Amino acid sequence: MKNILFLCTGNYYRSRYAEHLFNHLASKSGLDYKADSRALALERGINNVGAISHYTIKELSNKGINLKDDERFPQQAILEDFMKADMVIALDDTEHRPLMLERFPEWTDKIEYWLIHDVHLTSATIALGEIEKKVVQLIEKLKHS
Repeated sequence: MKNILFLCTGNYYRSRYAEHLFNHLASKSGLDYKADSRALALERGINNVGAISHYTIKELSNKGINLKDDERFPQQAILEDFMKADMVIALDDTEHRPLMLERFPEWTDKIEYWLIHDVHLTSATIALGEIEKKVVQLIEKLKHS
């Protein structure tokens, strides 16, 4: 099984949506991939309530993807997460490249960057829709590789 790692700032909203949506679609497609997600700056999520964003829960539920009652809380990325991943994707180039340079400089140019802003810059509807498009494109790419 190959591993994909999705990164965002707090591992609460965007990366968690990408992780769960990817795993759902990969399973339906028969892909031998599993996604996980981590935070680049977990300390910036101090005002987050619960294990995962209500935007993420709602959108996943709308797609028939129900989360476990014991959904894990956000987790900080560590070097081992990068080493065990076959592909790493940071959700927002402008936000996450500087964090990569600061915290994981040796990995900065070895990962893929998307451009999906956090909820204070882009509405959840637009951002989650963009993540869905990118995840679907990624699934298609992996199916044909």
